[in-house]
Amino acid sequence: MEKSVDKNRKKEFLEKRKKASSERYETQWDEMGVPSSKKKSKIRSGRIAKASGARFELRVRKDLTEKGRTVDKWSNNVDLDSGCIVPAKRKFNPFSKVMTIGTGFPDFISIGRVRDNLYSVIGIEVKMNGILSKIEKEKCAWYLRNKVFGEIWIARMERDGRKIIVKYDNFVDRYPKFMNNKN
Repeated sequence: MEKSVDKNRKKEFLEKRKKASSERYETQWDEMGVPSSKKKSKIRSGRIAKASGARFELRVRKDLTEKGRTVDKWSNNVDLDSGCIVPAKRKFNPFSKVMTIGTGFPDFISIGRVRDNLYSVIGIEVKMNGILSKIEKEKCAWYLRNKVFGEIWIARMERDGRKIIVKYDNFVDRYPKFMNNKN
């Protein structure tokens, strides 16, 4: 039995070594010395997707500002286990040696004046395709049930030919069953 495990480990190690020496893969070694290979094409497409998402976030922020709303990055998150708001964790980029700030959920907080001393506070989550994950839906429902935000909008992208248009969906209208679900 032990020999088959050793054969499997040997085979796995040889496959990883072969990927590490390939020009199509980029290999990183963890602190235990175990290689992890990723296709260079996947790395490149991920980098492009991240950059286009950041550009769309800027477009959403500019659009809300033009509509007369005050917009700021939301730097908090919801801990669903404890049921409270916590500061968002900062992410470290080892390549540029920079801490990423602003990884909170939702992406923005938007404040607009309704009347003299009355303001509307809206959370804005930016998704290019407009689709939230299950955890994101639960967090949105928690924010609304606990009256942290009056509304939560999901900013999504629509194309009109080559022109990009920012559309906003109200979370309650888009996902009504999550507001009825108390879990």
